[in-house]
Amino acid sequence: MKSPNRAGVGQFFAWDGGCIFIGHHDRPLAVHAHQALQLVVAAEGDHQVRGGEEEPWRSYWLAGVPSNHPHGINVTGSDYGCVILVEPETLEGRAITHRFLRDGIAECGDPAALDITRSMFEKWLAGRGPDAVAEARRLLGALSEGVETPAVTDERILRATQYINSHLDGALTLAEVADVACLSPSRFRHLFSEQVGMGLRPYILWRRFVLVWDVLMKGKTLSEAAHAAGFADAAHLSRTSVRNFGFAPSGIQVGKTLPDPSKLPARNRAQ
Repeated sequence: MKSPNRAGVGQFFAWDGGCIFIGHHDRPLAVHAHQALQLVVAAEGDHQVRGGEEEPWRSYWLAGVPSNHPHGINVTGSDYGCVILVEPETLEGRAITHRFLRDGIAECGDPAALDITRSMFEKWLAGRGPDAVAEARRLLGALSEGVETPAVTDERILRATQYINSHLDGALTLAEVADVACLSPSRFRHLFSEQVGMGLRPYILWRRFVLVWDVLMKGKTLSEAAHAAGFADAAHLSRTSVRNFGFAPSGIQVGKTLPDPSKLPARNRAQ
C-alpha cells in the first residue's frame, strides 16, 4: 500500500555543494522554501512550478528557483523527473543566481541544456547513476557559464575535510576543525571557503545529508541514518531535511535499484 505521506520513489546522489533526487513523483509538493537553489527538470511532458498556494501553476522544462524563495512543484506529468539542489554559496550557485534568478523563479533552459538533461535521464535509466550525476554536474557548469568549483589542494584543508567526514556522527565545531588544520579559527574559516567554495557550516550539513542518503540507500532505518550523521534523532533529521530540501526523508523511497515503470501510477497532470 502506498504511504499517503510519500511524495516519490527514486534515487538520491550528492556531491560537495549539491545533490539530486531523480525518479518518479506521485503527487505535487506543497509550497515550501529552503536555503538551496533548486533546478526542476522533467524527462518529458509539462512540469509546473508556482511561487505560492494562491498563484497559478506555470509550465517550464528547466525551472530555476532561487534560494529561500517559496515554491511548489509538480512533475507528475512525466514518468521521471529530477530536482537538483545547489548550495547557493558555491561558485556555481552564485553564477546561476546571477544569470537567471535575480527576479525569482525563471526558465533556465536552452537547447544545449535540454540535450544534457536528456543524456542525464538516459544514463540513469540505463543504471549508470554516476554517469547521470556527471551529466547533472555538466548541466550546472553549462548554466554557470563554465564556472569551475575550486579544487582542494591545501594539505591543511584536506586534513580538515577528512576529519569532518570521519566524525559526522558527532558535533563539529569551528575551533575543533581549525585545530586539526593547525590554523586559527579566523584564518581557517577564510582558507576553507577559498579552497572548498562554501562555508564550513554549509559543508558539514551537506556532508551529513550525503551520509544520511547513503545509509538509507543501503536499506537502513531513518533512526540509524540520523544517528550515523550526527542528528539527535529521526525527528531532528526530518525537520532539518524539510527546512533544507522541502521534504522529509520518510517522504522519498530511495534504493539502489531503479523504480519499475510498469508499477508507477498513471500520469496525473495538474490542472
